[in-house]
Amino acid sequence: MEYNPDVHCIECPKCGHGMEEITYGGDLTVDRCTNCKGMWFDTGEADILKEKWMGHALDTGSSDEGKKWDAVEDIACPRCGKDMEKTSDPTQPHIWYETCSEHGMFMDAGEFTDFKHETLADWFRGLIKGKR
Repeated sequence: MEYNPDVHCIECPKCGHGMEEITYGGDLTVDRCTNCKGMWFDTGEADILKEKWMGHALDTGSSDEGKKWDAVEDIACPRCGKDMEKTSDPTQPHIWYETCSEHGMFMDAGEFTDFKHETLADWFRGLIKGKR
């Protein structure tokens, strides 16, 4: 399937269900899975939403549910179909998400909230969880 930016019809790269567009403040739209609540961010959107007040409110999924889906590692970009790469956040290495170098990133439910709220506890968690 070729990506058409004018038609919204992407599927969740983790569970295969449809994704819904959700909007923050009328100017930023991201995609959230209707089943597992994982979130797709086109390139740069996660960093923009991270700086927004209450941006984490779009991440409505349970982090416990997100951890279940974190085990699914071989996923394809919902935009181009290419294999995505598992990546950790450089400042919070316990957070792992999938990236497509051309189109964006996917975070399991609860990961964006953790990504947005960096704390001293994150530093300790990174030491405990270590490298993947």
